[in-house]
Amino acid sequence: MRQHIAGQHIAGQHIADDAIRFDGVTKIYQAGAPAALADVSLTVAAGEVAAVMGPSGSGKSTLLNLVAGLDKPTSGTVTVAGLRIDTLGETALARFRARHVGIIFQFFNLLDDLTVADNVLLPAQLAGASRRLARARAEGLLEQLGIEEHRDDYPARLSGGQRQRVAIARALVNSPELLLADEPTGALDTATGQEIGRLLRELNAAGQTLVLVTHDPALAQRYAARTLQLVDGCLVPSNAAVPA
Repeated sequence: MRQHIAGQHIAGQHIADDAIRFDGVTKIYQAGAPAALADVSLTVAAGEVAAVMGPSGSGKSTLLNLVAGLDKPTSGTVTVAGLRIDTLGETALARFRARHVGIIFQFFNLLDDLTVADNVLLPAQLAGASRRLARARAEGLLEQLGIEEHRDDYPARLSGGQRQRVAIARALVNSPELLLADEPTGALDTATGQEIGRLLRELNAAGQTLVLVTHDPALAQRYAARTLQLVDGCLVPSNAAVPA
C-alpha cells in the first residue's frame, strides 16, 4: 500500500518533488523471523513534515535507518533526495548522509569532551567542508536557535532543551535536504518538548523536509501534515485503530 504526503506551498511555490520514495521495501534481519518492514511503499514530498508512529517493534526505527542509509532493504528500492541509495556502497552512503541527511536523536548524542561549537562543527568537518564556511554556518545556527552564548560551553553544563537545540544545529550544519528526528522530545519535560516542537515547525515552515518519529499522538497531530502508522512492519491507514 502506498501512502503519499502531498506537496505544500512554501514561499509561494508548490513543492512537488519526492524527498523520500520507498517502493516495495521489505527488511528481514534474520531468516525465518518476521519482517521488520513488509512490502512498504510510500512517498514524502520535499518541504513536507511527516510523523511516523506505531507501537514498539512496529518498524519505526528500521524505516528511519533505511531513509538515512544506515541499513539496506532485503528487497525493494529506497530513493532519498533524488538518489537511489539502496545500491550504494559504504563510502558513497557515508558521503550521502553527510551531504543530504541530518539526524536528531532522543538523547542528543552530543560528545561531552567537545564544546557546543565543536559538536555542531563535527559533521561539516567529516564532510570535508571549508572550515571558514562551516564556522560561519555553525555560528549562524547557534544564533538562530538562541544558544550562541553557550558556544564555548560543554554539553554537561546545558539543560535538556539547550542540548537538543545544539543537536538540531549539528543536524543542520551541512544544510541537508532531509531532517530526521527520532523521538526528539522524548527526553524532555512537556514545556521544553513543546518548545522544541515549535522550533521544528518553524524549520519546516522555512522549507525544511522533516520526518518525525514519535510515540506522542499530540506531537504528531500538532506538528505533522500527516501521520504514517506502522504496525508489525506494515503501513496501516492513519484512521485505523493501532494497538498500544
